[in-house]
Amino acid sequence: MHPWIADRTTTFDASGIRKVFDLAAKLKDPINLSIGQPDFDVPESIQEAAIDAIRGGKNAYSPTQGIGPLRSALQQEIDSRYGHDDREVFVCSGTSGGLMLSMLSMINPGDEVIYLDPFFVMYPALLKMCGGVAVPIDSYPSFQLDPDAIAAAVTPNTKMILLNSPANPTGVTATAEQLEAVARLAAEKNIALISDEIYSRFHYDDAFVSPAQFNPDTIVIDGFSKSHAMTGWRVGYVHGPGEVIATMLKIQQYSFVCSPQPAQWGALRAMEVNLQGHIDDYRKKRDLICDGLAERFEFTRPGGAFYLFPKAPGDAGGEAFVHKAIERGLLIIPGKIFSARDSHFRISFAASDETIAKGVAMLNQLADEA
Repeated sequence: MHPWIADRTTTFDASGIRKVFDLAAKLKDPINLSIGQPDFDVPESIQEAAIDAIRGGKNAYSPTQGIGPLRSALQQEIDSRYGHDDREVFVCSGTSGGLMLSMLSMINPGDEVIYLDPFFVMYPALLKMCGGVAVPIDSYPSFQLDPDAIAAAVTPNTKMILLNSPANPTGVTATAEQLEAVARLAAEKNIALISDEIYSRFHYDDAFVSPAQFNPDTIVIDGFSKSHAMTGWRVGYVHGPGEVIATMLKIQQYSFVCSPQPAQWGALRAMEVNLQGHIDDYRKKRDLICDGLAERFEFTRPGGAFYLFPKAPGDAGGEAFVHKAIERGLLIIPGKIFSARDSHFRISFAASDETIAKGVAMLNQLADEA
């Protein structure tokens, strides 16, 4: 290792998802069910708002906390929904930026953070950067949030519980009862509760529920990347208790500085865009892929997001199955990237119906051969 490289960087590897993306770029016309971003483009009205901002000279730094009109619109929406006396919002550089700021603001070396396994790949890496201790809770085979398992994992060193519903990589949604139980546990034990809600608008079978409805100190991280196909624009937002938000802003000032200003004006317009048509389309895509794979694969039907997390057929494991799929030109993600187990794989159904149909056919063929 080069002598200049910091020790903390050796505690985690580069994202396995990025490795698959790099492979995808080298393959000719693959069946791509790997990318975790919508297959529709940014709505035109949002594009026009950002273009107008650029041409109108709104290209400088914004305030660290975000442009006033966007913050005001977000605050009004949040106040209307929760009515908490102490809940403030700021604009961050994507939800990934919000997660990093949350960890840097609250996690000391040795602090324990509880989350479910499977998990979003960034969680353990961010914790290691901060010196925190990951406490993953095995949620196989149903991937449901189990409040009793969370409670059993709490120790005097527990600083935070990190929830993600709808979840990446499973697409599983927690019930209101499960979320309420964990929210009340966090309040009772004085544990920070973070709710990663980036897929909150992709909820197919019932209404979305946030644990912030049951615990007013919940820190919520959300954004426009997935819902409005704005993954490259880097506009997220965080809301929670004022003193915590102020600390995150202090760190943002010395790191990300601010979210890109033209993109924030686009996000302001995005708040007026009706997404129901896209959500209905993705519900159909969910049904298409689940119905197509139901006979040969074991999985929990996702209630949200745009992922399916099936168990690999046969005895070789998830990574070996993914390698066979990639050899046939089908791009999927090994489950071990998101988990301590190597038994599953992730499919993204954020793709055209034609691509999904091709992927289903290939997966069923591979299952027959396993």
